[in-house]
Amino acid sequence: MIKKNNRVLLVDDEPSITEMLDYNLSKEGYDVKSAADGYNAIEIAKDFKPNLIVMDVMMPKMDGIETCRKMREIPSLKDSYIIFLTARSEEFSEIAAFEAGADDYIYKPVKPRALMSRVAAFFRREQNGSNELQQITIRDLVIDRGSYTVSKDGEKIMLPKKEFELIYFLAQKPNIVFTRDELLKNIWGTDVYVVPRTVDVHVRKVREKLGEDYIATIKGIGYKFTTEVD
Repeated sequence: MIKKNNRVLLVDDEPSITEMLDYNLSKEGYDVKSAADGYNAIEIAKDFKPNLIVMDVMMPKMDGIETCRKMREIPSLKDSYIIFLTARSEEFSEIAAFEAGADDYIYKPVKPRALMSRVAAFFRREQNGSNELQQITIRDLVIDRGSYTVSKDGEKIMLPKKEFELIYFLAQKPNIVFTRDELLKNIWGTDVYVVPRTVDVHVRKVREKLGEDYIATIKGIGYKFTTEVD
């Protein structure tokens, strides 16, 4: 039985990987489509509107980083959860992935059981989060969990999912300082491996869109949402 609204798009130029993942995901009831390159992935994703995209970094025609960046520019895909698969282990490559809008990063060779566990954990979080239709009004921001939107002075600002979750989490407890590890645990979860600098990347992106004076850096510790205006 297909699990309602559990749509997964696989993007990899190695047929053996997409076929193996397609088999395992379909067996668990996920609605799965696949693409062999970035251009095809974007066209499929526009109609399919996947909840989750599992994508290789190194691909012909358009690599995963550029594909991710272009997907994040499409409104219907801004909340899709993107997991990168890669054989590259350099930190700069991982940071580039998160800069482009990725949510998670898995190293090849892919272990099907580990990936299936991560996919299941993602959909559990989605289902649990769907009940949190909370709205936070603080300073000149309205942060709406139900629609995943932030309004500033009445103007809506669309944020990718992880950027939204970062500002939402911090705004729930203004002026409380959270370490990078605490933010990683609460926003990315313990089943996802990402480097602490990922938090810095997302904080910078939120500041670019909302302004510099909402998230304060506490040197040597972490970050907090500040109610004070400089």
